[in-house]
Parts: sequence; C-alpha cells; structure tokens
Amino acid sequence: MSTDAAKRPRLPVIDIARGVAILAMATYHFCWDLWYFGFLAADVGFDPRWVFFARSILASFLFLVGVGLVLGHGEGIRWKSFWRRWLFAFGGSVAITIGTYIAFPESFVYFGVLHAIALFMLMGLPFLFLPVPVVALVALVFILPPFFFSNVLFDEKIFSWLGFWVVPPVTNDLVPVFPWFGAVLIGILVTRLGKTALLPKLATIQPTGKVPRAFAFLGRWSLPFYLVHQPILLAVIVPLSMLFGTQNALREDDFLRSCQSTCETGGTSAEMCTTYCQCGLEGLNRNELWDAVYSGVLSTEQQAQLDANNRQCSALIYPELLDAPAQ
Repeated sequence: MSTDAAKRPRLPVIDIARGVAILAMATYHFCWDLWYFGFLAADVGFDPRWVFFARSILASFLFLVGVGLVLGHGEGIRWKSFWRRWLFAFGGSVAITIGTYIAFPESFVYFGVLHAIALFMLMGLPFLFLPVPVVALVALVFILPPFFFSNVLFDEKIFSWLGFWVVPPVTNDLVPVFPWFGAVLIGILVTRLGKTALLPKLATIQPTGKVPRAFAFLGRWSLPFYLVHQPILLAVIVPLSMLFGTQNALREDDFLRSCQSTCETGGTSAEMCTTYCQCGLEGLNRNELWDAVYSGVLSTEQQAQLDANNRQCSALIYPELLDAPAQ
C-alpha cells in the first residue's frame, strides 16, 4: 500500500471539475456575505433553494476529494505527497477556526469544510484498497442513518461534528461525518469502477481554451483559493456595509415584518402591533442586543434586558401592565 513512485499525470477534466466546484462554493459564500451584511434581501442562510445549492456544491467537492484520492494513491499511497496535502488542509482548518473565532466568537467554525477534508482524507485511505462492494456498503452506512436518527446529544458542539443533531449548533459552517464522508466514498467508488474504461478516455481530453484552462488552474490550486477567498470578500464587503449601514437596515426591516406578523396573528390590532414592534426595535438598538438575538446566545444580563424591554413595550399597548409586578 505504500509507494514513492513518480508523480502521476493529472487529468485536466478533473482539475476543471474541481475548479468549477470551488468557484461555485465561492459564489455561494459571496451571496451569503451579501445577505448577512444587508446587501441582498434573499434569505441565503435558510431559504431551501439556497440550502440545496450549498449542499450540492459541498457534495460535488467532497466527491472530488474521493476521486483525487484514487487518482493520486490508488496504485499505492505516495506518503510524501499525501502528508504534504493533508498538512495544508489541516493547517488551513486551524487557521479558519482561529480567524472565525476572532471575527465571529459566537458562531466560529470548529468543523467546517477543511476540517472535514483533513479527516476524510485519512478515513478514505483504507477504502482505496478494500473490495468495491465493501466501499459501496460503507458509503450507505454513512449516508442513510441521518435521515432516520437524531438525538439532542448531538446538538452539543462536542458531538455535533458527527451529525445526528435535532437542532444544529450555532456555527457558520459545519460538515459532519454523517452523511458527508459518504460523498467521499462515492467518489472513491465511482473512480475505482471507472478506472479501466473511463479514466483513459478522460485522459484524452485536453482543453485548450482560456476558460477551461482557467478552471483547470483554479482546480489545481483549490485549497489555497478556498483559504483566501473569504478574507478577501469580507475585506471588501464589511467596510462597505459599515459605510452604508446596510446590515442594520436589513435587520431592522426583517425584525419589523416578523414582529408585525406574529403580533397580528395573536389577535392584536395592526396599529397597536406597529407601536409594540417599533418599541422593541428601539430597545434592541439601545441595548445593543442585535448580535446576541441573531446568534441565539444571550447572557443572563442580556436576557434580562430583553425581557425588561418586552414588558415596557407591552405596557405601551396594554397600560394595565404598568401596575403588574415583574415576573
């Protein structure tokens, strides 16, 4: 299983596919950043269509990780090359954890794409040599269980990297072992099955146009590109958001619409709901509670401030509450 044979020739079509996948991922992150900082009204973080887009990109990217493992090490593991690439992925994952902890301490990335890739590269090695039916069976073992099993134990960060949560923990990126290692195994499986008939044909495809060559270049340098694209995007978007105040404006509009709808559903008149919601908005701004409310992680003091503000706003539309004791 070990070899230091000469470097295998690359398949341009695989590099192109990897380049397309990493560019699609960067496009999603760009749209997410625009949404988060108030430039885009679409709910990129939660809209089912955006979620499907993001998961499709992730599945294709991890599938290509499996393809790359077979192409690079299917005839015998080239340990020097493997550890060099693994250290790059692992080091990048550590950098992302540190960077997001500084920028977003309440929702930092502790097991994102690069963390998963570093682990999956190690987990995938035995499956380069195990019988193909075993690879297929194990792929199903990783893919299917999350559709049928969940437990609140996995809501905790210490276990959430496995999957199976009921309510996902607060983090900007989480790629759990179940089901996503299954995508890597599918990549390994397909590549091993097509190694004799398909790969020689793919090797004959040698794109010469500028666009295919650009995608191929991006695919060869996908990990460095992944590391630098978000800092570059944020370096541009965050100052613009601060300059134009877009994040606050979008948050306020979302809050007022949601509050008005919820209040009226409870049977309160539209006019009274408008008064109540405007009061609530002023309280969030006055006490600087936006980040805490959006992250869902409030300290005891922040929760007390929020409760006091809700009582004050309720008293505006129901004056009799002014004489009621605080609970």
